[in-house]
Amino acid sequence: MRKQFVTKRIAPAVIALLTAASVLAGCKGNEQEASSRREEQAASATQEQLGESADGEKEAGQGSPYETTPAQMRDLTAQQLVDEIQLGWNLGDTLDVCNADRDGDGKADETAETVDETLWGNVKTTKELLDNLKNDGINGVRIPVTWRDHTGEAPDYAIDGEWMDRVEEVVRYAYENEMYVILNMHHDGGGDPDFGAWIRNASDSSQKDEVMARYKAVWEQIARRFANYSDHLILESMNEVGFDDLPSEEAYALLNEMNQAFVDVVRGTGGNNATRHLLIAGYWTDIEATCNKLYQMPEDTVKDKLILSVHYYTPWEFCTTNIQNTWGTKADVKLMHEKIDAIYGHYTAKGIPVLIGEYGFGNNETASCIYFAENLVQYCHSKGIATFLWDNGGMYDRTNMKWKVEGLQEALARAVSGEDYKIRKTK
Repeated sequence: MRKQFVTKRIAPAVIALLTAASVLAGCKGNEQEASSRREEQAASATQEQLGESADGEKEAGQGSPYETTPAQMRDLTAQQLVDEIQLGWNLGDTLDVCNADRDGDGKADETAETVDETLWGNVKTTKELLDNLKNDGINGVRIPVTWRDHTGEAPDYAIDGEWMDRVEEVVRYAYENEMYVILNMHHDGGGDPDFGAWIRNASDSSQKDEVMARYKAVWEQIARRFANYSDHLILESMNEVGFDDLPSEEAYALLNEMNQAFVDVVRGTGGNNATRHLLIAGYWTDIEATCNKLYQMPEDTVKDKLILSVHYYTPWEFCTTNIQNTWGTKADVKLMHEKIDAIYGHYTAKGIPVLIGEYGFGNNETASCIYFAENLVQYCHSKGIATFLWDNGGMYDRTNMKWKVEGLQEALARAVSGEDYKIRKTK
């Protein structure tokens, strides 16, 4: 997990304590009908064509220049698709970079006039990187993207064409390797609403309509651009969003509403998006908070195409810092299994597939880091839950094309091998 936006992680821990009773009560996967809204959006979508504007200028919200006809969409349930993802990896701190208050001190860490993928210190992404990862067994890539520095003013909120072109170029590095690609809206919902994380402002009643209009407009442009891509492309509603400045019922209702709007907008753009598998963010993408009966999965116009997204950073002190340098006691493993069992029982076992979009560890004892990752990935794999390693540049050397944590790649490969073996912590 990146160490940026550390303040937003406090909220899930608090929620976990406050909602323990709700966790036991169970979760529901339903939401109120939004059919009239969907019909409206679908009708609107049929009136618009993907392509060039009247003056021939390429616009970001129009169709892909590469995928000009719909690619194959297989008749897979969401669980079947999740089962095909063996090992997942995040292209972190790259296309998700932004001018932001990353350390929570109330000051912007960057104020670049032009934001590109190297802003936070990583090199420009290359096809060679994705080729090498594919060769190492990675067949799923989550590409976090932050759009907030690249959109225009209301009412169109037009995405900058060059930025959209670059996003698609990076997507294609993985897509053309037949890897599964997750594309999302990342720090637009981050922990620094005073510096640009505009989604969080939806909790202010005076700003909600504006936020919802922007959310829908940006997602419509993204969805139209990628409408012809095959089912190897998955769209994810947002990243780590909660509204803890509201009472719990209102907070969950607002996130549920935004997730529903995401589904409605994507489906309304037609093409392959009409049946595309979509990834729905849990509350703060936190397991305990999402296993609350107040959280509801959106309704959909097609069956078995929605996947739940949560993240795993427990314990926080080991996964994101070096406050806890080691991991691997019986109690540590037991807690991990209990958390995975909870999300499995509330969702996967009831027909709603789960994907852990991020997990990771801090700069701690190597043996503990590998033991943690292998235990998590193996246990999730046994439960039909796909996992994506968070890498902000600390896990894989993107210049020399090799793993920085010796033994990690081998451990991950063992974890999804299907072999029955006991994981042992190296000395």
